[in-house]
Amino acid sequence: MSALVMDIFGPNFQMWLTYIIILAALIAYAIEDIPVELTSLVTLGFILVIFHIFPVLDADGNNLLSPNTLLLGFANTGLITVLALLIVGQGMVRTGVLERGAQVLLKLGGKNTWVTILVTLVVGMLISSMLNNIPVVVIFIPIMQALAARINKSASKVMMPLSAAAVLGGMITLIGSGTNLLVNSALIQLGETPFKFFDFTIPGLVLASVGLIYVVFVMPRLLPDRTGEEGENKHNGKHFIAQLTVAPGAKLVGKEAMGGFFKELPNLTVRMIQHQGTNILPPFEDHKIHPGDILVVAATRKIITEVLTSNNGLLEPHHPELVQKSLSSMEGTHAKEEGEEETKTQDRMLVEVMLPPTTQLSGQTLQGINFAERSACKVIGIQRRSRMIRARMDDIRLQSGDVLLVQGHPSDIHNLRSNRDVILLEWSKEELPAVHHARRALTIFMGVVLLAGSGILPTVTCALIGAAAMVAIGALNVRQAVRAVDSKIVTMVGAALALGSAMQATGAASFLAHGVVDALDGAGPRTMLSALFLLIALLTNVLSTQTCAVLFTPIAVSMAHELGVDPRAFAVAVVFAANCAFATPIGYQTNLLVMAPGRYSFKDFLIAGTPLVFIIWIVFSLFIPSFYGF
Repeated sequence: MSALVMDIFGPNFQMWLTYIIILAALIAYAIEDIPVELTSLVTLGFILVIFHIFPVLDADGNNLLSPNTLLLGFANTGLITVLALLIVGQGMVRTGVLERGAQVLLKLGGKNTWVTILVTLVVGMLISSMLNNIPVVVIFIPIMQALAARINKSASKVMMPLSAAAVLGGMITLIGSGTNLLVNSALIQLGETPFKFFDFTIPGLVLASVGLIYVVFVMPRLLPDRTGEEGENKHNGKHFIAQLTVAPGAKLVGKEAMGGFFKELPNLTVRMIQHQGTNILPPFEDHKIHPGDILVVAATRKIITEVLTSNNGLLEPHHPELVQKSLSSMEGTHAKEEGEEETKTQDRMLVEVMLPPTTQLSGQTLQGINFAERSACKVIGIQRRSRMIRARMDDIRLQSGDVLLVQGHPSDIHNLRSNRDVILLEWSKEELPAVHHARRALTIFMGVVLLAGSGILPTVTCALIGAAAMVAIGALNVRQAVRAVDSKIVTMVGAALALGSAMQATGAASFLAHGVVDALDGAGPRTMLSALFLLIALLTNVLSTQTCAVLFTPIAVSMAHELGVDPRAFAVAVVFAANCAFATPIGYQTNLLVMAPGRYSFKDFLIAGTPLVFIIWIVFSLFIPSFYGF
């Protein structure tokens, strides 16, 4: 039956079917009401069925698009690399290792935090010109996340610009991208003069500079603001009452308040200090902070979380055993090494619970009800909107409607669901950074980057070892590592690579390339060069950049010879155009890396990335012909 259908519709029947499937998939991806995973799996299913019924046969009668071939995308080293690097990156985020780096960048940028982001993107672009784009983006994703949080911006505003800046940087030198090296290898096979290291650095800098202006000043305006989605910044404005004990050696020891405020605690409002049983109220005149002082403070949940996860010598005093250990260091004892303290646990979670009208805790104090012993969870703060509280948490009598900020192991937090005296606010769950693993996580991360960047080991090998090491040291548990793997990326890449295989096997890719050449027959070199660039730039967002590089380099060189112009200009067109994978998440691996942190949809890339493709095309068309003398 398949032979009869192909006799009726002609030998190019499979090619046209491929075009129809690609067009349908792109439309479905752009419709946000349809889950990306569903679109990818349905697309893949159609391809498997169609090319089983209408096989593409080679000279020996073997199906070039068998299920084994079409499903190879799920074993693609690029996909595995991205997924493993997502786990490594999540390990870095969870250990909070780059928070201080973000603070340093903010200080360097001064009051204008967008200057800081500009500097970060420029640095990332320049590093990307010398190293593989993937490890560079992995390095900067946590930094950009931290910067976005510091300036109260959604990560969706900065993640795609990061990927675009890295891709632009890959245009500057020969080793900036694997695509560049593939084009160079194809030139050698064709007997042409290969590129030297800095042969296209000047035009690359021109394109990258113009592109960066768009990336910094226009792209963020086109991207959605997803603040508040999936928990981002949803509880930053609430203020809780907490109490902290000043430990020996803390930076606050010996400091005095200026107008009732301590500059060492810029984001905390100190409402009362208890010193040796005496309560001291603002403005705390003539009082120097001593070890063991109890500070009753008001702060947002975000600031309290930073206090809990930073090594600043402040402890929760309503746990006497912690205070006693802290004060014992005054007699000459030293804190235990990282990871040895009994008070540190591998998994800690922060959550809010509300006291309902029926609670039996009303009128009682935390100390009186032994909340920590009964629930194995610690109360970190209390929120009461009715009035300002100036009392120790242990002395506050609870009321219905109070919200408690609670810290505990995930299993203990889960058990609070069955506690009738509190209502667990599920949306408020937040895992605390495992800062005691920060040093080891940083070592693993840098090892992955250095080994991958130097080429000592393949990137996929480094990424897999790094992901396993993050779990092995406890920076992530298996559940958290699995959760870091984005199902959208897995299914989308599998479907995209299957479509790419179909385009090659059915001749759909070659048909497009030769169609453009034939349509422009007789046109001048400038027009041919510009048209070639635009064709490759559009296809590289559907096919892989590597496929475009291998497919179009021989075509570009042939066009140059026919026109009697320098083949390097047309080869450079392939280099730059194949790197223009800005318009879809499947175009390049760095797009996939930022898709999850930025919570992007396929449509987001189309809206914000497509203009950049055309901007680079226009600048290329105006500048490159003159640069190469025609």
